Amino acid sequence: MSKKLSALLLVGLLAAQALSARAASESELAPGGVTVRLLTDATGIDDKSFNAAAWRGILEFYGDTWENTRLRGRNYDVITAQTQDMYIPNLRQATDEGNDLIVATGFTLADALGEVARQNPSQKYMIVDVDWVNLPNVLEAVYAEHEGSYLVGVAAALKAKADGITNPTFGFIGGIPSATITKFEIGYIQGILSVLPNARIVDYYVNDWGNPALAKTQAKNWYDSGVYLIYHAAGGSGLGLLAQAKEYRAAGMNVWAIGVDSDQYEYGLYTPTESSVLTSMLKKVETSLVYGLNAVQNNTFKGEVITFDLKSDGVGYATTNPALTADITTELERIKTRIVSGQIKVAATYAEAKRLPGFPQNLRAIDD
Repeated sequence: MSKKLSALLLVGLLAAQALSARAASESELAPGGVTVRLLTDATGIDDKSFNAAAWRGILEFYGDTWENTRLRGRNYDVITAQTQDMYIPNLRQATDEGNDLIVATGFTLADALGEVARQNPSQKYMIVDVDWVNLPNVLEAVYAEHEGSYLVGVAAALKAKADGITNPTFGFIGGIPSATITKFEIGYIQGILSVLPNARIVDYYVNDWGNPALAKTQAKNWYDSGVYLIYHAAGGSGLGLLAQAKEYRAAGMNVWAIGVDSDQYEYGLYTPTESSVLTSMLKKVETSLVYGLNAVQNNTFKGEVITFDLKSDGVGYATTNPALTADITTELERIKTRIVSGQIKVAATYAEAKRLPGFPQNLRAIDD
């Protein structure tokens, strides 16, 4: 055999091996061949909160990371609507692409998703934070936010007691009023009052998911007037609260913030090891995204409403900050067990909470 022929054969063999390796690699990178598109409002997946948690669930399913999105654009991607009039066009675009699952995050997209889903009965859809679409091709994921918020409310009150704060005032900043955000607020307040029955509560709604300046201004006013700790359920707007708490703790003020949805500890760091974010109420949207994708892959997908609660690890609290001391977390775990067992029942609506002794009657919270 000539040297030239041997060289050609070697090149051909190497090319075949490379193609084979590439095919194997692509097969490994695409479990089940499932494709999904995540649709969000203008805050996108960089909201460091709700949408970010949904994105993490998608990355987890495909074995990717935030830094290494190998399959983005092939198996999964995100479509962000800069304005509400883009909700329906974006949903139709994702549907026309033939994706196996289309996921919308938040109740603001519910009407648009319902309209498009009715027009495309063979397409599988999933929506987070909504339980009223009621279509056979829509999986609806809701959460027991009131249970997780009860725990961070207890944490807030126990921290105030440990700090020796007399007659503390606690604040809550919401995004856009709805029954969902109400669950955050009233769960939090119930947790506080279970420890400090005479605590004072103040609340404020930004009426926007993406206006941190308003939340920051309100937080500053409250902290200046003596509010000890503020919890937010305001999406990207809540980052303004975290920024203000960070500034004030760096300046030596004993104030705290509680984050939401994702662990927001790092956004409160004012030294390498100290954060103004005492804890965060973890709304594990990623758990529901993995559930939905597995249902598609395993052919078990159906239109239904699923509640992700403390028992199913759908909500929880972050323990990253050492300021949330062991004695506090021990008590939180004890209370968590009692909620899961039904010994402690946490009201999920404002109407129900108003009947509890000493519960505030003039909150801005609403029940849809």
